[in-house]
Amino acid sequence: MGNTICWIFTPIGFGNSTATVATIMGLVAKEEVVGVFGVLDFEGMTQLAGYSFLAFNLLCAPCFVAIGAIKREMNSPKWTLFAVGYQCLFAYAVALIIYQFGSIFTGNISILGLIFAVIIFALICFMLFRPAKKTTSLAYSG
Repeated sequence: MGNTICWIFTPIGFGNSTATVATIMGLVAKEEVVGVFGVLDFEGMTQLAGYSFLAFNLLCAPCFVAIGAIKREMNSPKWTLFAVGYQCLFAYAVALIIYQFGSIFTGNISILGLIFAVIIFALICFMLFRPAKKTTSLAYSG
């Protein structure tokens, strides 16, 4: 299963089957990530890829039990899927920025990956620092 979807994680530095399986098992429980590395005796990840891997797994969707709690609190499968999808996309974006910007300094640059990382970084900065919309009148909903 890890070999089937490992290409998804290649732009963020850990496109091998062991790291992919560890990430998937992180959805069961975050401590399973460490367990997979222990069982499969994983070696061979660069420091930059390791940092990207950690950032992705820390920001990604929580374990299935926490996802169940989100579903119960939101009382909507649609909003639960949105919340989990948002967390996964945000984690991927942050890991992509970390890995692609770090690759500039290691000399292992992927031009296409760097272009996407710059665009995503610019979009995040825009959303953070854009001026707030000011209302000119009070609305009465009576």
